[in-house]
Amino acid sequence: MEQLRGTMIQSFHWYTANDGNFWNIWSDRASALQAKGFTALWLPPACKGMGGVNDVGYGVYDLFDCGEFHQKGSLRTKYGSKTEYQNCIDKAHRAGLQTYADVVLNHKMGADHPQWVHDVVVVDPHDRNRTRGDYHDKQLWTSYTFPGRGDTYSSMKWEWWHFDATKEYGNIYKLKDKHFETHVDHENVNYDFLMGCDLDFDHAQVRGEAHYWGKWYLDTFQVDGFRIDAVKHIRSIFFKHWLDDMRHHAQRDLFAVGEYWSSDITRLRRYIDQTEGRMHLFDAPLHHNFHRASKSGRHYDMGAILNGTLVNENPGRTVTIVENHDTQPLQSLESLVESWFKPLAYAIILLRDTGYPCVFAADYDGAHYRDRGYEIWMDSHRWMIDLFLDARQKYTFGRRRDYFDHRHLIGWTFQGDAQHKSMAVLMTNDGDGTKWMETGKPHATYRDITGHVGAAVQTNEWGWAPFETRGGKVSVWVEM
Repeated sequence: MEQLRGTMIQSFHWYTANDGNFWNIWSDRASALQAKGFTALWLPPACKGMGGVNDVGYGVYDLFDCGEFHQKGSLRTKYGSKTEYQNCIDKAHRAGLQTYADVVLNHKMGADHPQWVHDVVVVDPHDRNRTRGDYHDKQLWTSYTFPGRGDTYSSMKWEWWHFDATKEYGNIYKLKDKHFETHVDHENVNYDFLMGCDLDFDHAQVRGEAHYWGKWYLDTFQVDGFRIDAVKHIRSIFFKHWLDDMRHHAQRDLFAVGEYWSSDITRLRRYIDQTEGRMHLFDAPLHHNFHRASKSGRHYDMGAILNGTLVNENPGRTVTIVENHDTQPLQSLESLVESWFKPLAYAIILLRDTGYPCVFAADYDGAHYRDRGYEIWMDSHRWMIDLFLDARQKYTFGRRRDYFDHRHLIGWTFQGDAQHKSMAVLMTNDGDGTKWMETGKPHATYRDITGHVGAAVQTNEWGWAPFETRGGKVSVWVEM
C-alpha cells in the first residue's frame, strides 16, 4: 500500500491569501516538504468559483476553468493560473510528492442567467422529504453557459433540469418532477441538498459530464488522487462507478478520500460498505475526540481517546486529521483543538502505524487572519511535527504495544525490527507522569527527543523501563 507510513499535508486553510501566489509558493516548497517526510500534497480546489479570486473553491462555478478564462471577474483563481497549477503539480512530482486534487461535484454556484421553472415547491429544511406550500412557477438562477470559456473542453451548458433543487432567499426549492437521491446521509431526513444548485445524479447527462470531466482532469494534470468534497450528500453508488472509471482510465491506483463529516461511526462504516472500500474517509470522530480532550483538560479520559473512531475500526480506510479548513476558528464546523493539545494529537496520528495522517497547513505554518470583527492567531507546531515526521520514518516498526490503561497517562511502544530501532511514546493531560512500558529491547538506552525530559532511561533485563513525561506534554523516547 503506497500510503504505508506516508503523510500528506493539506496545503491551504480557509483564509489563505488570495494574492494568486499560492501555486508558486507551494511549488517552491515541494522539495523541502519531501525532505521533512511528507509524501503527498493535498491541493485546494483549482476550479473557478462563483467568488472569483475571493473564492476558496468550494463555491464551484466552472470545473473546466482552472484559472484560464476570464470569468467571475478574473482569469486566475484565488490560488493562481492554470499554468501555475500545472507547474506546482509537476514540481511536486519531481520532488517525489504525490498530488491530490480537491474535487467538488455536489453543486454549482454563480449561475449566469435566471430561468422560469414550472411547478417548484419549497422544501422543509429540517425534513427534506416534506414540502411547504403549493407548487408554483418561479424564476431561479439555474442556467450556466460559461460565456468566458464557451465550448472549450466541453460544450455542455447546465440548465435547471440538471439539478434537483436550489436555494435562494433562504428557501430550498425542489425543481419540477425531481426527487432527492437515496443512499445519502440521513441528517434532515435526507441530506441530498447542501447548497447552490444541487446536481441531479439521476440525470444521465450529469453523470456523463462528471465522468468526462474526471478523465479530462486526469489527462490534463496527472494528479495521483482525489479529495472528494461533500460525499455524504451524493449517493454512494455514483462514486463506486466514478472511481472505477477514473482508475481504469488512468491505468493506475488513484488514491481517494471522501469528506463525510459525521461523528457517528455507524454512518462512516455504512458509506465505506456502500462504496465497497473504493475510498478512504476522514476520521471526523477522532477529530472530535481531540477537540473534546483539548477543551476538557484533566477531566477527559485519555484512555478512551480512540474509542468510536474510524482508525480504531478500519485503519486501512482512514485518513486521520487534527484540524482542517472547516474546523478552524470562524468556520462552519468550528471545533478547534486547543493549541496545548495539538502536539499530543499529532503524536497520535503521526507516531502510530494505523491510518493515513494528514497535517493541516495552519498547524504547520501557523495562521493569522481577521473575519467578522475577530482577529485569529493559530500557532505553528512545525518544530514538533517535523520531529514526529522524522520519528515516523525511523521508529514506527515492529510490534506495537499499547498502554491506554489510565485516565490521564497513556502511551505505546514500537519494538523495531532488524533495520529499525525501538521507540516509546508517552503523554498526559494532567501533571507529570511515569509509566512502565515494554519495548522488547533489554538493556537499551532511550532519550526523549522532545527535550521535555532531560535524563536518559534504560530498560531492564526484560525490556521494561519507567518512561516519563511532563504535565500536559508528550515525550518521544527513541533508542540510542
